[in-house]
Amino acid sequence: MGLTATPALHTTEIFGEPVYRYSYREAVVDGFLIDHEPPIRIETALTRAGITFERGEELEVINTKTGEVDLINAPDEFHFAVEKFNRQVITESFNRVVAEELTNHIDPALPGKTLIFAVTDAHADIVVRLLKEAFAEAYGEIDDAAVRKITGSVDRVKDLIRSFRNDTNPKIAVTVELLTTGIDVPSITNLVFLRRVNSRILYEQMIGRATRKCDEIGKEVFRIFDPVDLYPHLQDLTDMRPIVVNPAISFDQLVREYLSVDTDLERDTIRDQLIVKLRRRLSRLPDEARERFEAETGETPERTLERLQQADPVILRQWLRDNPAVGPVLDWQSEGDNPRYVPISNHEDELVSVTRGYGASERPEDYLDTFSTFVRDNLNTIAALKLVVQRPRDLTRADLKELRMALDRSGFSETNLKRAWADSKNEDIAASIIGFVRQAALGDPLIPYEDRVRAAMRRIMSSKTWTEPQKRWLTRIGEQVAKEIVVDSEALDKEPFVRDGGFNRMNKVFNGEIANILALINEELWAVA
Repeated sequence: MGLTATPALHTTEIFGEPVYRYSYREAVVDGFLIDHEPPIRIETALTRAGITFERGEELEVINTKTGEVDLINAPDEFHFAVEKFNRQVITESFNRVVAEELTNHIDPALPGKTLIFAVTDAHADIVVRLLKEAFAEAYGEIDDAAVRKITGSVDRVKDLIRSFRNDTNPKIAVTVELLTTGIDVPSITNLVFLRRVNSRILYEQMIGRATRKCDEIGKEVFRIFDPVDLYPHLQDLTDMRPIVVNPAISFDQLVREYLSVDTDLERDTIRDQLIVKLRRRLSRLPDEARERFEAETGETPERTLERLQQADPVILRQWLRDNPAVGPVLDWQSEGDNPRYVPISNHEDELVSVTRGYGASERPEDYLDTFSTFVRDNLNTIAALKLVVQRPRDLTRADLKELRMALDRSGFSETNLKRAWADSKNEDIAASIIGFVRQAALGDPLIPYEDRVRAAMRRIMSSKTWTEPQKRWLTRIGEQVAKEIVVDSEALDKEPFVRDGGFNRMNKVFNGEIANILALINEELWAVA
């Protein structure tokens, strides 16, 4: 599905399929996947202070069973921090402020799609409405189909997912669980987190929705918007796979999603949720619901639990299709069940700040200073770093990957460095990772990488008299250097050169000097401008 690799070391899941050897960061370093810029953190007055109801304060609560809104007096003081927004307290004002700020970054008329992760299905409805209002205010009326909820509760969800992937609309999709894994929409350029997650694996699955390349729209990076202060808490997330990510999700929605998804990973994830949820439900299933379940399906709920645990996926899907009452009956509540009340916050909210998340560094300038210190402190401990600074002539593609991985592990990706430079210098320069390293270590001028390539190849072309075939080969090498930064002898036996004879053929064209010519290109490339 667009990414292959030689089997080795370990496997991971990308786009819902097993991919050997590559982790997400390795795939980014090797250019298979797109990286994201430092997240855009949206802070509001309520996310900073939380939401507090004083004891005895009159407040609105919604009955989650009936949807009715009642007035009560708070029996005690209640305080809700941002991670509980829209899960334990409904706060429309916060969502409105976020929607309005998103209009400063996203224009539905421009290329690229946006995926927003909401807390619950009801929260997704609120977000869709507020987004439509905000975009209409900012840009004039927009197509009603441009912003849509895509969850298991909507009709013909599979067709809607297909439209999100292939059609102009929807440009913005609001989801809960359905689109966290397995949905391949390369044109996604924006992810918005309106919910906290409790697993690093789940988080990586969620950002995986935007990692695909999309040359049709010139996608080079994607953006993450973080209004719930998720990013600073990533180090606290576990690597555990969450079984029930959202306990409030209904049986009916889980069944709908199981029948609508396409990949084994998605089906396994939803099946696990159904198993855990049904196991908990069995002890609390009203007698009337149990009797109706057996009448509708011809088996006990306990037998259905065994079916979920053991049945072949194809047979299970068909059984669920043949028994559409499974979800609604399991969701059924008796009149004696206590409804759940969720308070509705009418606290006014306002935007406080919009900043970039550079990890421990508060400002982009601090991030660049930390990077410079890291480079200088590790010149003698990271071989590839020393090579880039002192002997770029000898640099190979393997060295470049080693350098990128070492920097990436320490939080210094090329994407983050470019963004930090642009934010701190008000100067958007498409420099390479080597350019950033040499600027930090030696004070080399930071100039656009394509300009470096053109200047280096121009000097090489004019350095001596070349034959016409040699000139054409040099042009092709220069084009590949512009794409990959380093073209070494090993690279000549790979595409796009191997089809035309590879290293041996080119070595003959250059009279046995091709290795020296490649080294000369490296040297000229990083000569001080």
